[in-house]
Amino acid sequence: MTKFVRTLVALIACLGSLFFLAPLAAAQEPVEADRIVAVVGSDVITYVELRSRLAAALKQLQKQGTPLPPQDALERQMLERLIMDRAQLQYAKDSGMRVDDIQLDQAIGRIAAGNRMTVQEFRAALEKDGIQYASFREDIRNEMISVRLREREVDSKLVISDGEIDNYIANQAAAGNNEEYQLAHILLRAPESASPEQLQKLRLRGEQALKRARAGENFAELTAAFSDAPDALQGGDLGWRPLSRLPSLYAEVAGRLQQGEVSELLRSSAGFHVVKLLGKRGGSMQASVQQSKARHILIRVNEVVSETEARRKLEVVRERIANGVDFAEQARLYSQDGSAAKGGDLGWLNPGDTVPEFERAMDALKLNEVSPVVQSPFGMHLIQVLERRERDVSVERQRTVARQALRERKMDEAYQDWLRQLRDRTYVENRLDEK
Repeated sequence: MTKFVRTLVALIACLGSLFFLAPLAAAQEPVEADRIVAVVGSDVITYVELRSRLAAALKQLQKQGTPLPPQDALERQMLERLIMDRAQLQYAKDSGMRVDDIQLDQAIGRIAAGNRMTVQEFRAALEKDGIQYASFREDIRNEMISVRLREREVDSKLVISDGEIDNYIANQAAAGNNEEYQLAHILLRAPESASPEQLQKLRLRGEQALKRARAGENFAELTAAFSDAPDALQGGDLGWRPLSRLPSLYAEVAGRLQQGEVSELLRSSAGFHVVKLLGKRGGSMQASVQQSKARHILIRVNEVVSETEARRKLEVVRERIANGVDFAEQARLYSQDGSAAKGGDLGWLNPGDTVPEFERAMDALKLNEVSPVVQSPFGMHLIQVLERRERDVSVERQRTVARQALRERKMDEAYQDWLRQLRDRTYVENRLDEK
């Protein structure tokens, strides 16, 4: 299973709808009816929905071994997440964004293929785990809409200037290393037009989280209890990143922290932050890279072509190539991507240009050897490496890497700003504390 598929399936499993039956009560005792805990625009969130999602999240936290914060803190965090999800989906709907059933079926087909199952087998596995297939489909549809919305509203509008690229390259050269940092964070999001009283209240809450973190309390538990970030229930872990891919505010403090140390309370336009350094690794910067000139034949897995059928087709093609048929000719006939017209030619590839599954298989090949059938998130491949060479990182390559690193850094910051603005302009009534 690919990392993307594992992450997506874990996310959907965590968010999947569960159903709860109230304990049987005596006929004369009243049973509390469901109630509205939040109004979001023209939609509502009910207590049953909140409890359902909360139970799924609790199950995931327990599975991960994360100490559980107080129930009321988790309820508030989950409700805020539901509010943000609902606000995004309403905005997408109002602006005409849709994911039709054909696109949805293709996405589910790819997820099933990544789990080495047919769609029917995957559906049976979900239902065996207590996840209703209809709910799973809608969760995937909503996830696709959220991704597309972010791409349209945030990613596509980012501008990276030549000056920023020049500064990045100069700073990298001065640093002379490619160290990576694993950070976890707590975000207390501030409204865009927050009053001084609101900011003071947030600051005090941030100072409370900071004090408890520095006292040695479990940071993942504190994140679940305090953070307004989307990754709050995953411990706020940002994964391993070089400084260039960290938000600017975090990059400024990461280099000063020792492993296990917690930053001071940080302030940004998004709100208040607490950052903890979980780990640090890396060394000197690579002066050159090994490039591979490769070609491939791709058959996509979908509702029409199963994983088994795609693999069988490529095994036949591989046998033909072994018997002397030209690889490029077979690529033009059978490959299902843009390289088909060029005989499957992918040109010179640098490390990181392809997905990990493809790169590992490519790197293991001898020159002119044809790989066994390789599975990636895109489908099934045959791969052949024609040449290899060592190349200094060119100026063009340096600028491409710099541009991508700056985009990734700015995307996180821009996305948080956009979420804050969307939350502020969405009509929200929080009725959780009403009885």
